[in-house]
Parts: sequence; C-alpha cells; structure tokens
Amino acid sequence: MTQLPCTIDPARRHVSIDGKNPDFYGNPNAVYAALHAACPTFYWEEQKRWFFTGYDHVNALLRDRRFGRQILHIATREELGMPEPLAHTANFDLAESKSLLELEPPEHTRLRTMVNRAFVSRHVERLKPEIEALANRLIDGFENDGEVELLSAFADVIPVTIIARMLGIPEEMGPQLLKWSHDYVKMYMFGRTRQDELDADRSSKEFADYVRTVIAERRADPRDDLLTHMITTEHKGQHLSEDELVSTTIVLLNAGHEATVHQIGNSVRVILDSGLSPETLFSDEKTTERTVEECLRICAPVHIFQRYALEDAEIDGVSLKRGDVISLLLAAANLDPQKFTDPLAFRPDRNEAPNLSFGAGIHFCIGAPLARLELNVVLPLIFRRLPGLRLAKTPVVKDVYHFHGLDRLDLTWDRNRS
Repeated sequence: MTQLPCTIDPARRHVSIDGKNPDFYGNPNAVYAALHAACPTFYWEEQKRWFFTGYDHVNALLRDRRFGRQILHIATREELGMPEPLAHTANFDLAESKSLLELEPPEHTRLRTMVNRAFVSRHVERLKPEIEALANRLIDGFENDGEVELLSAFADVIPVTIIARMLGIPEEMGPQLLKWSHDYVKMYMFGRTRQDELDADRSSKEFADYVRTVIAERRADPRDDLLTHMITTEHKGQHLSEDELVSTTIVLLNAGHEATVHQIGNSVRVILDSGLSPETLFSDEKTTERTVEECLRICAPVHIFQRYALEDAEIDGVSLKRGDVISLLLAAANLDPQKFTDPLAFRPDRNEAPNLSFGAGIHFCIGAPLARLELNVVLPLIFRRLPGLRLAKTPVVKDVYHFHGLDRLDLTWDRNRS
C-alpha cells in the first residue's frame, strides 16, 4: 500500500500535511479520501486551523451567515488580537479591500448587483460563437505540428482573452495580465515567501495603475463593455467608487481566467487518463455537460475557501470563537463518499449531488456561467480537432496549493487521421 504524505490522528482529529510535498499537491485526492475515512473535520497542524471536508458541512458553512469573508466590519484588530497589515503589501491590501471575494453585505450586495447582469447565463451564452472561433483559431496554429504544450498555446489564452474583451481591455494585454495575475495570486498560497509578497505587491500596483488609465478612457469615451457598464450603473443612487472599480476589475480578470486555465488542463488530463471514448463523452450537449461537471467534481481548480467566525459557534463538535478562521475544502467535499459512490472514479454518468467547485451562498462564483460555457465549448473541440489525442509526456503538476493545476500538458495526436 502506498504511504500517504500525511499523518492522521483520528482520535484527536489532528492532521499533519506538508503543503509543499509533491506527493500531496500532485495527488491531493488520495489524501482527501483518507481524511474522509478517518476524520472529515480536522485540525491541520501546519495551518493552525480547522478544516471541513464533509459535503454537507461545506455546503452549509458556505451559506451560514455566522461566518464571513471579512470580520473587521464588526470587530477591531485589537479585540481580535490580529496583527497590523504588512507594510510591504500595502498595494495588494488596497486592491483586496474592495474585492467582491472579500466583502460582506451590504457592500458585497451592492457591488455584486452592479456586475451580476453581465454574467448571467443568458448574456454569457451570446459569447459562444466568439469562444468557438478563438479556440478554432488557436488550434489552427498547432494542428499540423502533431504536438503541443496545451497550457501555453491554448488554455492560457482563451479565458484571459474572453474576460478582457468583456471588460473592454485590449486583448494584446493578455500576456501582461497573466503576469500580473500570476504574481497576485501568490498571496493566496501556502508557504508564500517574502519575495512572493513583494512580487504580488509590485504587480498589484502596476495592475491597479493600468486599470485606472482604462477607467479614465472609458469615462471620456464610453463603450459597450463591462467596464463602462460598471462605471455608469447605479444601485440605490450610488455608483462604484474608483477603488471599487479597480478592485472589481482586478478580481474579474483574475477569477475570470486563473481557475479556468487550470480546469481546462485538469479536464483534458483526467479524460485521457480515464480511457473513455471522447466520442461518447461529447456525443451531444447533454453528455458534454455531464462530462464537464464530472471534471469539475473530480479535479477542481480551487481547493480552499476560507471564512471567519463572526460569532461563537459549534460545528461538528468543534468550538469556534469569534475571529477564528476556518477553511472549507471544496475539492474534498466533491469526493465525500456519503454523497458520491466510488468518489475517486471518473464517472460522467453520475446523477448525484452537484459539485461545490464554484462554492455556494452569496459568494458563489459570479463567473461560473462563463467558465462552464468555455469548458463546454473548448473541451469537445480539442478532442474533435485532434483525433487520437494522448499524453506525450507525464504532466507536470504546478507547485502550489490550494490552486490545483498543471505547469505543462504536452500532447500529441494522429495528424493523418481524417
């Protein structure tokens, strides 16, 4: 039996996991299965907080208003014993301070209301021909080569191009947006270094400065794009402030592509590893949809959602005090054997609980309809355009946690097959 890269004490519900161990971040699902068997709720010693993996607990806690993404709206740092912000991450903290991901009502309600219309399914669906055309153009560029590194040539390009077009940012900014975004999200990683923090802060300032120039252009020359919509839309007589516009644009650009890039790579790998026929998996819209949802379930790109206890509470026998931080393991909840039969198996014919990869409650991912559309368009297209698709090399898993994705996905296919 393979030794798992963790130590589990079921009696105390204490777990030791090195988040930088490639045996863990390369295959976290194996550890999640062991946690479900031993202690679905556990104290992660290295992270010094409680984690929840059970589907019902995670689903309920995402909606539980006793918990929130921020806490300084109801308590001071002194009351909570919280350290002062780091001086060298002031630009990052400013960008985060008005982020949809970090706010609670009423601020969250106002911001979300003002951008939500652009992301509802009926509006997003109009982008389908555009996504398809872009995907075909990219595949045209490497189809005759017989080999490709899919992330850099395809997966990186589509989500950032589409979200940039929606916002009204020139798509030639794509590579620079990716650079800023990759630096920015380092702040969410376990074991980040001071250099990671400095990189994130520098890129946060450059990112924000650039967005401010585009905002100024749109104020002078309004267009039919999401940024103009956010500038001009009112909610109860209020407009978004400059800082809110900057933070919202940054979060939409980051969230609008980072996770989807990972999910495209993860999905292609899982489908190839499954040995199932792409012709069967993508035979029609319904089977494609089920295949995409099963990919989201078994290889989610974002694994953790963190929340503060806004008041004292007891969850699954764990006593929490106001100000305590808990973490919800979305990817592990997707593997709960109480909800999914044979949870580590890739089975697109499932008719079980919906996956929690996009979260739930008021912070349910605003871009979920766009991400789902992109996946439903590009995954069948990849397999249809590249017959006999297979791995050319063992995929390289990205050295990060709690984002889960690949650094490289080298593929080959049959060039001479019709």
